[in-house]
Order: sequence, then structure tokens, then C-alpha cells
Amino acid sequence: MSLQTAYIGIGSNLGNRKEYIDKAVKMLADTEKIDSVRMSDLLETTSLGKIAQPDYLNAVAEVKTSLGPEVLYKKLIEIENSLGRQRKEKWSSRTIDLDLLLFGDAVINTAELTVPHSQMHLRSFVLKGLCQLNGELVHPVMKVTAMELLSRLNGGDFAIDSHQPQLISIAGNIGVGKTTLAKKLADYLFCEILFEPYDTNPFLPDVYAGRTELSLDCQLYFLTRRVEQLGLNNLTPGQVYVSDYVFDKEQIYAKTLLNPKQLSLYEDIYKPFSKNVYTPALVIYMQDSTGKCLDRIHGRNRSYEQKIGLEFLDQLSEGYEQLFKNWKKSPVIRISTTKLDYTNPANIENLLKQISFYITVKK
Repeated sequence: MSLQTAYIGIGSNLGNRKEYIDKAVKMLADTEKIDSVRMSDLLETTSLGKIAQPDYLNAVAEVKTSLGPEVLYKKLIEIENSLGRQRKEKWSSRTIDLDLLLFGDAVINTAELTVPHSQMHLRSFVLKGLCQLNGELVHPVMKVTAMELLSRLNGGDFAIDSHQPQLISIAGNIGVGKTTLAKKLADYLFCEILFEPYDTNPFLPDVYAGRTELSLDCQLYFLTRRVEQLGLNNLTPGQVYVSDYVFDKEQIYAKTLLNPKQLSLYEDIYKPFSKNVYTPALVIYMQDSTGKCLDRIHGRNRSYEQKIGLEFLDQLSEGYEQLFKNWKKSPVIRISTTKLDYTNPANIENLLKQISFYITVKK
């Protein structure tokens, strides 16, 4: 068999963690038909499990090998066993953990082995190691580079929780196309869509017309309605939902529309409310120029929106950028409205394929 490039995730959180990793790497390098081993830097990470346990040291190894994937996988298990790996419940501590992440372009789904690793795209500590070794590496199934996958996580590490509502929240400026995309996705996913209550907000037309004294009333209306939609008692665990907004946009609009006294009062009210809503499993962040957003706003001809100007949209755009610059609650897929043609089913289907890696859909 010709040489193939494989990538192996390595972790340890018991005993002398670095020593266990060093031993595992040496055993890999000494294995017959493994020609070379190249390592990423070590990273220290906290456990994703709910059980309290020591922090991990993690790295990724690139190996050149003429072994087949199944044989290499069995060799990894042998090394784990020889270094005292105890196989207990999921997320338990271990002296050494060796995961076959990728094996060339192979796609394997058997009872024993899944390649690419089913969770690698959710782990920053894995993707950072992969990017250090080969940032242009393309995921064989998702067809996205390791660098792009890493950017979606913003340094966070995640696990899909099928016991939580599978909420997909679409974020972006006014006029970027959130509702249009939300409808498309909900149609394909056969799921409920949660619309932002624009048309029912009695204060919004006046606020957009310049009556700033009503800005607090307007924001509190949105806040209470969004909590009703996304509240902890209002969404069904395991069920997929699509919302045409992200709850955290509340802070963007409040800081843009409210004066200091209004904002201070609003933030006091917002804090307890925000603790009682579900975090999205995935955010789709739509981006486009404010000029094109304004063109769409004029094109859809909602009377109360016609006084919206570029300066206001620029403020919102900056607010969204700041929000997602620091976002660590869930993965974020950024898409360009200009590049995504909603009338092309292939584009929607590709986005749906990406989404499927971040949520659980009941069969």
C-alpha cells in the first residue's frame, strides 16, 4: 500500500500527561509501516463532560503510513491499552486517548470506526492542531478547510446535545435576508419557524419615525416576546427550530437606540430575562454591505422602515461584528448574502449539509 497521510488526536488528563503523550508518540513512530510522525503544539483544555475532572493536554499528530485505516486504528487501541487506558463511561478521565481523525480522503462508517472523526469539527483543540500542521486540509465530507471549521468555533469546544432543543438562529443586519433564509431552511427541515415580532410591535413605527422617548417601550416589547418564544419552558427538547433572529441582538439594538438612562434600566431588566432562554445550537450569521441591505429595505416597502438610513445600519453592522467577535456560546457559520442565491436549491442544500453536522435531527 502506498503512503497515506493520517491525523491522530492525542489527549491525556491523568498522571504525568506530557509523559504519556511522549510515550504514545514514540510508540507510533516505532510502529512498523509508519514512516514519520509530526506533532502540533500541546494545548491545555478543560473537559467537555459534566463530571469534574482534571484538565487535558491535547495535540494532533500527522503520520505517514502504509498501514490501512482499520489496522492503524487497532494499533492506536493497543497503544492506549499498553499505557493504562481504562475504558469507562463516556467523558471519563484517561491516561491517553488516541483518536483517528482523518485518513487521507477516506470516509469510513463501520461499527468499530468512523472516519472522519464525528466530533472533530466541534473541537477547537483538534482543529488548532490540524491547522498548525496543514491549515488547507479539507474535511472529506463537509468539503470545508480546517481553517474555516476552526473559525466557526471562535476558540470554543462543543458537543451536540440531543436532549436540548436544536435551535438554529439566523443573525444579521436589517435587510440582509434573515427571514427569507429562515423560511427556506424551515421548509427543508419540516420544522417550526420563530419569527421576530416586528409587525406586532406597536412602538416600532414611532421609534423609526424619531420618537426616541418610546425606544425603551419598543425594546421591552421585543424582549418579552422573544423570551416567550425562546424560553426554557417553551421549546421541546430534541425538536428542531429556526428563528430569524438571535436573542443576543437585544443588546445591539438597546445600545444603538436607547439613551444612557433608558439603557441602564433596560440592562437591569435584561439580565434576569436572558438567563431564561435557550442558547442556539448553531448560529447562521448573514453578512452583506449596508448599502445592499438598504436597497432591500426600500424594495420590500414596509412603511415604518423607509426612514432607516445607512448610519443606523452601519451602527447595527458594527454591533453584530462585535457580538460575534467574542461569541463562544455555539458554532457560527458565516455566509455572504451576495454569494448565496436562495433561488438555487443546490446552495440551500449545501448549507443544510453543513448545518447537519452541528445539530441532531430526529428521524
